[in-house]
Amino acid sequence: MGLLKELRERNPGDFKNYLRMSDSSFNTLLQAVAPQISKQDTCMRQAIPAEQRLIATLRYLATGRSFEDLKFSAGISAQALGRIIPETCNAIVEALNAEYLKFPSTEVEWKAVAKQFEDYWNFPNCLGAIDGKHVRIQPPSSSGSYYFNYKGYFSIVLLAIVNAKYEFLMVDVGKNGRVSDGGAMEQTLFYQQLKNDQLHLPPNSDSREGMNYVFVADEAFALHKHVLKPFPQKNCQLKEEFTIIGIMAY
Repeated sequence: MGLLKELRERNPGDFKNYLRMSDSSFNTLLQAVAPQISKQDTCMRQAIPAEQRLIATLRYLATGRSFEDLKFSAGISAQALGRIIPETCNAIVEALNAEYLKFPSTEVEWKAVAKQFEDYWNFPNCLGAIDGKHVRIQPPSSSGSYYFNYKGYFSIVLLAIVNAKYEFLMVDVGKNGRVSDGGAMEQTLFYQQLKNDQLHLPPNSDSREGMNYVFVADEAFALHKHVLKPFPQKNCQLKEEFTIIGIMAY
């Protein structure tokens, strides 16, 4: 706590690197979750403060270190961290979900996302950008190569959809690192609803030129009537190269 206080006052850049967020963001998050994670002191001992609980959780999420390793910097036993970190993560989700992560559920909301893409990026009929990120982890014991990815380290896959302002619309995290981004998406509720036409997307008649509303993705994802991906760069024909250049110029 003393080190963090010094970083906050003298080295804001190091503070941000330590917790992966700025001082102001940390204070906002602490204010939101403190009512849910604060505990009462007892006659036997003082409760661990909400600020210390949040710091330990953010540091764990930022580094993926084991509880045994984290206990030295957090000043909290590994057994207590095993209770505190899941509890704090749940509190973060409950406190922020309604305001900061709202998945569109109506045609009107999807059209607002599409308009934002057209206004910001001159890209019509776009409902979101999809991509995955490998988050490095310490693999569970006896898991073998289950979490070992093609990049050469152990990870879980964070799959996200963002709007034109880089704001998250949907996040799915936890698939093992051996799964590709496309494979991870196929295991999500989002993809099942997409395949079954349950996302309440606007009809083509409401779009520019009567085209499909689409999510944009890279080559790792499967093509779908509502998922737009580039031509594979390998063995790309001249006609396709000009098509790609034309889309980028547009």
